[in-house]
Amino acid sequence: MAVGGISQSARDAPWCGHCKALGPEFAKAAGVLKAEGSAVRLGKVDATEETELAQEYGVRGYPTIKYFKGGEKASPKEYSAGRQADDIVAWLKKRTGPAVVTLTTVSEAEALIADNEVAVIGFFKDADSTGAKDYEKAAETTDDIPFAVTSDDAIFSKFEVSKDGVVLFKKFDEGRNTFDGELTKENLLAFVKTNQLPLVIEFTEQTAPKIFGGEIKSHILMFLPKTASDFQDKMDQFKKAAEGFKGQILYIFIDSDVDDNQRILEFFGLKKEECPAIRLITLEDEMTKYKPQSDAITSEAIISFCKQFIDGKLKPHLMSQDIPEDWDKNPVKILVGKNFEEIAFNPSKNVFVEFYAPWCGHCKQLTPIWEKLGEKFVDSADIIVAKMDSTANEIDSVKVHSFPTLKFFPAGEDRTVIDYNGERTLEGFTKFLESGGKDGGAPAGDDDDDEDLDPEDLDGVDEGQGTDSDGEGDEHDEL
Repeated sequence: MAVGGISQSARDAPWCGHCKALGPEFAKAAGVLKAEGSAVRLGKVDATEETELAQEYGVRGYPTIKYFKGGEKASPKEYSAGRQADDIVAWLKKRTGPAVVTLTTVSEAEALIADNEVAVIGFFKDADSTGAKDYEKAAETTDDIPFAVTSDDAIFSKFEVSKDGVVLFKKFDEGRNTFDGELTKENLLAFVKTNQLPLVIEFTEQTAPKIFGGEIKSHILMFLPKTASDFQDKMDQFKKAAEGFKGQILYIFIDSDVDDNQRILEFFGLKKEECPAIRLITLEDEMTKYKPQSDAITSEAIISFCKQFIDGKLKPHLMSQDIPEDWDKNPVKILVGKNFEEIAFNPSKNVFVEFYAPWCGHCKQLTPIWEKLGEKFVDSADIIVAKMDSTANEIDSVKVHSFPTLKFFPAGEDRTVIDYNGERTLEGFTKFLESGGKDGGAPAGDDDDDEDLDPEDLDGVDEGQGTDSDGEGDEHDEL
């Protein structure tokens, strides 16, 4: 795959919608690079066939793009930019060319700004100054934005720069931002990351990598159809509120009419008819959601909501369905957020719970086995087999990272939670329950086979994934 010591690999899966969307753009980027005489070559791997290769490089989601340079296979660079051909080409040029381009004429500077959504120019009379050196170090660690430097008087004059400094030019919001502060690598990187995204960014396939790959992990989302008669008014209110939280909270707009966004609405417990709506989420170790008390979409209401969040005065919003009247009618009991604590942590019961998603192919395959397990223990005095739809119900005590997740809540007062890591068979489940959670169990959190939730992949995975009925292979669907 390597030509001139440089290659790029897109690891994909034939059934993955994201991969199919990326494919034409990846091919287009390859054509552009070839036409320009670049030494970079692009290739792709079907990770469902080349499983050992995918495992070697830690591929957990699709598509995964890695960059190999100089024949080094041990630690490829993870691709971190957008999924359009222009994004791919720009990222590769940044990785293979100089970190900073020198501008000597006004036309070169104007072309750089015109050709890029965001561009950074360092204005330094002395290229060997401490500030210029720190600027170059910052550029070396930034892959997705072009950095340039100039000492030309005409360029200084054209852009009304009177002394050494850094200016970020962009095709949105205020158009440009001037760095103000002590010129260090860390301060420059913080300046760029704060200003490189719009005050309000629309969630799309192309913007997702920038949204989830950024430093800001607190996101406020406005769900609103673009066809709404008051769309622009609500967008103006949302944008006005964003001004005071720049660098703290990322403001994101999601078109609630777009089919590809329906899984995101489901993730927040929303339906199309309930939009417009506002939600806030943190993407730290665990994803925590918050819901405003008021449904009003005004700058004042949104600012108040965000201030309460910053001040730590908000309680997480946990979704729950209503308790079904027949929740305990069948051998497999139905749990929701509102009855989970009472049933799962009943000190006199041993409760085995499947946390599932209705769209999960692996969950559907498990259903007949789980129902047989419920029938087997239906007359037990101290064992309950249950299930909970984790796309519609959330609880503080259990964080679900993949589907299906199986957890055992043994009788007692100490609220112990045990992960099930054994075979997904009736025999395996039976041994586990009859051993009191010891045969096939592990303390909660020790299940190395679980795949972490990928917030970027909120539209789920296709049900074409295979899994062996004996429990081998990839037995989890990511959300």
